[in-house]
Amino acid sequence: MKEPIPDVWEGLPVVGAAGMREVDLAATEKRGLKALDLMENAGKAVAAECAVFLAEKGLSLEQAKLVVCCGRGANGGDGLVAARYLAEGGATVAAFLCPPKNDGAGKYPELVSVNLARAQAAGVTVTSAGPQKGLEKALAWCHLVIDALLGTGATGKPAGAIHHMIREITAAKKPVVAVDIPSGIHPDTGYHSGVYVVADMTLTLGLAKRGLLAPHAKAAVGVLKVLDIGYPAALLRAAK
Repeated sequence: MKEPIPDVWEGLPVVGAAGMREVDLAATEKRGLKALDLMENAGKAVAAECAVFLAEKGLSLEQAKLVVCCGRGANGGDGLVAARYLAEGGATVAAFLCPPKNDGAGKYPELVSVNLARAQAAGVTVTSAGPQKGLEKALAWCHLVIDALLGTGATGKPAGAIHHMIREITAAKKPVVAVDIPSGIHPDTGYHSGVYVVADMTLTLGLAKRGLLAPHAKAAVGVLKVLDIGYPAALLRAAK
């Protein structure tokens, strides 16, 4: 008999991607929270947990070298905020950012652009991701990889630069902390299409996602922690 996915985890509802999207919209459109502030809170909380993760391995931030792999959307923005806080804490941080979509606009979303500038101002080296862009070399010298490539809004099999980065992360065999979900793992089902990140720890934002609690996803999720990023408690309790 298959082990069921719980509806409640650590006292709060377990949601899918749609349920989390409703919480996010209610927070920003009905409660007036700013998406930029939620992203700041998320990245700051991720950085704090990564510092604890490193400390448990005997490394201070001043000793630590980190690679942050960022997608072009909100998950990547969270990663850029985390990179900034870790750099400000004394770590050596290199971020690799997927290029914007080839849709004619050639631009990142505003939240990503703002946090890209802030990360660079804090001394984070940010490189546009792609073959022969130095990711393999950076992964060889780092102590920890932060996977901020894909969040709950991602659909389909990872492709292009993100596919390449996931392959590089897997080949490096370094400890990985995933932001929200391990990239390539479906937030609702916990299944994957063959290209996915295996994390030592997953720091999911706001509420636990159903897919992360699926028994077959445990090997990819690792230790699961839910981070408080400032959503009103009433919204979280009412999530479906």
